Amino acid sequence: MAEAHQAVAFQFTVTPEGIDLQLSHQALTEIYLSGVRSWKKRIIRLKNSVITGVYPASPSSWLFVVIAILATMYTRSDPSMGLIAKIQEHLPVSQSMSTQCQAVVSAVLFSTMLWLLLIFTMRLCLKQLLSYHRWMFEQHGKMSTTTKVWVALVRIFSGRKPLLYSYQGSLPNLPVPTVKDTVKRYLESVRPLTDDSQYERMTQLATEFESSLGNRLQWYLKLKALWASNYVSDWWEEYVYLRGRSPLMVNSNYYGMDFLYVTPTPIQAARAGNSIHAFFLYRRKLNREEIKPSRIPGTVIPLCAAQCERIFNTARTPGEETGKETDMYTHIDAHCGNVVFDTVLITLHPWMLMSLVSSEMFPRIPWAQARKKHFGSGVNKRSLDCIERAAFFVTLDDDEQGMLGDDPEASLDRYAKSLLHGKCYDRSEQDSETYSGSKHCRHLSLQIAVRFQYTLATDCFQLGYNAEGHCKGEVDSSLPRPQKLNWEIAPEISQSLTVAQALADDLDFHVLSFKDFGKGRVKRCRVSPDAFVQMALQLAYYRNRRTFCLTYEASMTRLFREGRTETVRSCTSESSAFVRALEGGEAAEVCRRLFRSASEKHQQLYRLAMTGAGIDRHLFCLYVVSKYLGVESPFLKEVLSEPWRLSTSQTPVQQVELFDMVNHPEYISCGGGFGPVADDGYGVSYYVLGDSMINFHISCKHSCPDTDAHKFGAEIRKALHDLIQLLSPSHREPSKVGESRHEFKKDL
Repeated sequence: MAEAHQAVAFQFTVTPEGIDLQLSHQALTEIYLSGVRSWKKRIIRLKNSVITGVYPASPSSWLFVVIAILATMYTRSDPSMGLIAKIQEHLPVSQSMSTQCQAVVSAVLFSTMLWLLLIFTMRLCLKQLLSYHRWMFEQHGKMSTTTKVWVALVRIFSGRKPLLYSYQGSLPNLPVPTVKDTVKRYLESVRPLTDDSQYERMTQLATEFESSLGNRLQWYLKLKALWASNYVSDWWEEYVYLRGRSPLMVNSNYYGMDFLYVTPTPIQAARAGNSIHAFFLYRRKLNREEIKPSRIPGTVIPLCAAQCERIFNTARTPGEETGKETDMYTHIDAHCGNVVFDTVLITLHPWMLMSLVSSEMFPRIPWAQARKKHFGSGVNKRSLDCIERAAFFVTLDDDEQGMLGDDPEASLDRYAKSLLHGKCYDRSEQDSETYSGSKHCRHLSLQIAVRFQYTLATDCFQLGYNAEGHCKGEVDSSLPRPQKLNWEIAPEISQSLTVAQALADDLDFHVLSFKDFGKGRVKRCRVSPDAFVQMALQLAYYRNRRTFCLTYEASMTRLFREGRTETVRSCTSESSAFVRALEGGEAAEVCRRLFRSASEKHQQLYRLAMTGAGIDRHLFCLYVVSKYLGVESPFLKEVLSEPWRLSTSQTPVQQVELFDMVNHPEYISCGGGFGPVADDGYGVSYYVLGDSMINFHISCKHSCPDTDAHKFGAEIRKALHDLIQLLSPSHREPSKVGESRHEFKKDL
């Protein structure tokens, strides 16, 4: 690399007179500054480790305890009840140390042990307090006395000014549900999807599993839960993400859209500079742990921040059996046209095609084999290493995307497809960050949404542009120039593009920007916005396919240490009964009553999922244990093979304080989306923005004759109108369901 040669600190030549040594002052200066930066980072990490390690106490509290103990000693009282004297007797000190000095040292040692004991006690108390979840099941505005006391205690034991990871040691471990409860909830979830004979057969399989093999598998799972911080996360990452063998370009990636109605600058490089500048500002705050810990908005309840550790500087490399995660450096790779550059400069597509990619475009096994054969040495290996070790990958797209032209809806659909897969050769699907393509990878979408929203806000409202649309500030001409990465592409590698293009061409996408009403009107009907949308999706799917299906709604378990996600099975007997009643022409009063029942059931399932009593992660782990033991379970095998024909997820809205939706309503994003999970199903991501807009990202496959993203979008629009008309205030009855206090995600 040319910049590597430029960075050499000295050169020497051998002459008859000896060695002629030539030093580079600029290179030595850079080496010195690099060392200073490295030590600053180490000191910051050490300081943060100490602060986090003693939380909820503070390092200064140690001095307070020492002074308090010494003060009581000088009043001739012994707060240690003889322990200081015992320490002094066994203190290995020099004979030259006076008795008074030995007493002081002993008191300091006792104070330190007392301080550590207090920290352990406070952390244990906080952990027990955070294990209390009954508050989530109470009706809004009707907080019990127990919960009020609990809130006060949490505030007391939570400490002051926590860093990003301060609460990690105080979060409770994810509990293991009983096999009986999980099997019972599972059977309830499949009842509306099966006829009597199918349900009877599944009940028999479940009963046999519960009474025999289930207890054996549960024992091993409980043993793991005692040993590990989270009995799900490591297996979920290993077997769902790293061992998945299908291409992730459409099957697993997600994306996020830029502002729809404003273009901060028409200059591509300027938008790139500001956006990535904001991106690195966020990364610096993250590395210094200056970001406030995530909490359930409106509460004092902290959420796990473990996923923040892997948002940046990681890449996943393919293997024939399993992939692996590797750390990356801080240079940047940029793709412009058909050329890839290795650079420390920063450029970006001007419409901010931002998302996270951590996958390969092609099937994992062939790509792993091709990588070993064609990218294991030579120029290909050097170029691939530069990409995989980059901090992130930037794509400069040639085509303008967004809400454009005479048909803005069609342009949004094309925009979504471009974000997800691009041209199938202009995305680095292995780097942890690619500005142009990215569903759930190993990083939670919530964390990416937080970073994405921070970047958008910082770019427009803090950094800004000058009158010509350029970045503010002066150009640093001392930066090394970009270097072109060269490749030797074998014909069989080029053929892989055909596979990726066929996968991308099969994807049908539709973005529905619903502006007729939003969560404001829904909440006036005393209904959870999330439950409202889920009921609308059930109604739309039934109208579209004349049947019900297994429905996946992503929930989270970040109330627990290393918590990730859980599944809410939104298709229930209650929701099915409501849809059938509405479609069957039942009286409005009957339909409203059934809707309330279905909404309450959905809320209950969401609460259970958040508090560790979900169905699917428990069954998944039981299945993994059965594979380790080499035993077959017909029940688990059938459960894990059921397709999710309707996969849904709400894009979270975080850091609302960064945006002024009243004075600047045009600065809004359309959210993001992902591909369908099943070949004959739909993927639906929805973004509840403000009080008057809900955006839907709908995906399916052209190859399935029973799915059509645009037709399903039309059914969703009609279902939303039908439900709000049913629940309109003029016909509203007193709600039987109070909004729960856990409505943090839905109410934002």
